[in-house]
Amino acid sequence: MLAYARHFLLLACLLAMPAAAQEDKVAYLLTIDGAIGPATSDYLRKGIAAAASQDAELVIIKMNTPGGLDSSMRDIIKAILQSPVPVVVYVAPSGSRAASAGTYIMYASHIAAMAPATNIGSATPVQIGGDGPRKPDSEDAEDAEDEEAGDEEVEKKSKTRDTGTTAMERKTINDAVAYIRGLAELRGRNVDWAEKAVREAVNVTASEALELGIIDLVAKTQAQLLQDIDGMSVEVNNSEQTLTTAGLAIKVIEPDWRNRLLSVITNPTVAYMLLMLGIYGLIFEGYNPGAIVPGVVGAISILLALYAFQILPVNYAGLALIVLGVILIIAEVFAPSFGVLGIGGVIALVSGSIILMDTDIPGYEISRNLIFSVAILSSAMIIGIVYFANRARTQPIVSGREQMIGMTGIARGDIDKKGTVFVHSELWQASSSQLIMDGQPVRVTAISGLHLTVEPVNSTQET
Repeated sequence: MLAYARHFLLLACLLAMPAAAQEDKVAYLLTIDGAIGPATSDYLRKGIAAAASQDAELVIIKMNTPGGLDSSMRDIIKAILQSPVPVVVYVAPSGSRAASAGTYIMYASHIAAMAPATNIGSATPVQIGGDGPRKPDSEDAEDAEDEEAGDEEVEKKSKTRDTGTTAMERKTINDAVAYIRGLAELRGRNVDWAEKAVREAVNVTASEALELGIIDLVAKTQAQLLQDIDGMSVEVNNSEQTLTTAGLAIKVIEPDWRNRLLSVITNPTVAYMLLMLGIYGLIFEGYNPGAIVPGVVGAISILLALYAFQILPVNYAGLALIVLGVILIIAEVFAPSFGVLGIGGVIALVSGSIILMDTDIPGYEISRNLIFSVAILSSAMIIGIVYFANRARTQPIVSGREQMIGMTGIARGDIDKKGTVFVHSELWQASSSQLIMDGQPVRVTAISGLHLTVEPVNSTQET
């Protein structure tokens, strides 16, 4: 009886060992929600590296993105391809999408999954500095012929026809096609659809993606996802791994303070606001030396803006126009031109702001409302400068040498060629071409150094 009890305890321990080992394993959950940029890339690369260092069982990237920057996307894909931990990209929750850069990341993942009512596609690269590839008129005519032609003929044409109107556009698209086809071949996914997603910007739903072999499964929840991929075999760094994920604990990795700061300052609208704040802060410090606060805030803001711009797709012609606009606005203060310099400065400022971000990628454009608000404020400042300049010109002079001209005083002693006058509560040496008697009112007609030229008040007749 004792022997049976020992055998039973040994069997129970053996059965409990896998469960205990499973409890020690976790899946790291990372999230992409929005446009993919430098902050997203930094967050994901660090998350995947942390999962590898902690010997995690799995990395889940929960994704909802309209796309993002090509350089950031490629950094993320490199991290996935080099990861010793299997990476699952899961488009969720329902209503999410994996568009543009998200499609490439999906193709790079070891396992691709989507929630119901999600979509994937539209992977055509957006041209930097333009509106993206567009068919020329000749291809519009060919499209009309394609409608009348058979499927085989259309397929032949599509294989030989490059999308794009310029050599640079074709080069960009062909590079993107080769990149996504390579990822598709590596993961054994639908190669032809991947090319269509780039050349034709096609989109499919989750169920269609599963049917076409674009993804591996559709899962309503994360729990179902872990249950469905349990026992799957994936190739990770040229070695086969079998996943043990049923009931796996999830460890959510949130962006740290550095990621959050990077995410904020690399937002084009925020970077633009920092640039404007920095420029006007330094201008205010220049007008009020010793104020300190505007100078410190302005310097910090400009440095943060420049850091953001060096990792964002910035059009330096736009940046130059902004600087020129600010210079012209400042010049209006020192060299009043009745608004000509100021108006030119506002036009340069607005033009530069509009073309500052050298891309049409969603999420990487500067808010038009912010640009027009800056333009209105700058215009109001110019109007104020012109108004006060004109007002100052029409007002009488109340200080300085010019104030003496036209002032009246009293002769102190007879003035025969030369003498002394009391003007502006002061005694002055004066000369006159006329004889002026002691106590007679005089008017100043000129000033040279500390010597006045005067004339008797009653000698000047008003007409």
